[in-house]
Amino acid sequence: MSGGFSDARQILLVAPHPDDEIVACGIAAMRALATGARVFVLYLTTGVPAARDLWPWRRKEHAARVARRRAEAEAAAALIGLEPIRFLGWPSRRLREHLDEAFGETERALADCAAEAVSVPAFEGAHQDHDAASALAARLRERLPVFEFAAYNFAGGRVNANRFPTQRGDEVVLVPNPAEAALKRRALACYVSERGNLRHIRVEREVCRPLPLHDYGAPPHSGRLFRERFHWVPFRHPHIDFTASAKVYAALGHWASARDCRSCAALGHCPSSKAGQPHGELAGALDEPQRERGVGR
Repeated sequence: MSGGFSDARQILLVAPHPDDEIVACGIAAMRALATGARVFVLYLTTGVPAARDLWPWRRKEHAARVARRRAEAEAAAALIGLEPIRFLGWPSRRLREHLDEAFGETERALADCAAEAVSVPAFEGAHQDHDAASALAARLRERLPVFEFAAYNFAGGRVNANRFPTQRGDEVVLVPNPAEAALKRRALACYVSERGNLRHIRVEREVCRPLPLHDYGAPPHSGRLFRERFHWVPFRHPHIDFTASAKVYAALGHWASARDCRSCAALGHCPSSKAGQPHGELAGALDEPQRERGVGR
């Protein structure tokens, strides 16, 4: 089994929502496709909150919103050359409640596309579904290379796009050439329904690293998280996820710990905790990227 992202001939992008496959790793996917790899996408949620979380007068439009988001994902995938493997039906902000089922669906997707590497948005407090997807993907680390791609966060009290909250020393930065940047802009533009939410996303870089062994029972960085920026709003606005972070990370930590215990029982030992050790091939992957100095131009 190949250890590097660009060495893999079959790659599975695990997207918590339709658009994350472009936001986090659109450039990396383009480069993998350019080498002849096949890149598949598993969409874990609809990307739309549950109907009961919308304004009452908008609830009748819920099915149409879900269908529109899927059509946008299909258009973005066709533009780049990605292969959607499955669209799951859980609403946005609810993935933490379905991790057992989502893990089963991910295993099925891995088998269907014979994936040799997996990517997932980073554990960085961007959206609770991103962090839930990271916890899910972490259970695959013992089987095949898993890479996390920074999407966005609020570390340091400012919005950061495609930058990790903290550096570990094994990050790989991708700097797109003009054609790649233009194609990523076009792919992002396919998500017309998310135009407002994608305003902070830029195309000048992407950054990835082997998925570390995160502590999913605690927030990914100190200070306010991206999803907490508007918790001061005094009424339940549908665009804001008001779920308490303590509740989110208690659920993720409990699930991750339970999965670890089951792995220990099945294997007779506890999983390896090699959190900071990169896959050796990553340093030379993705068109021989330079650590923290960028790739391309």
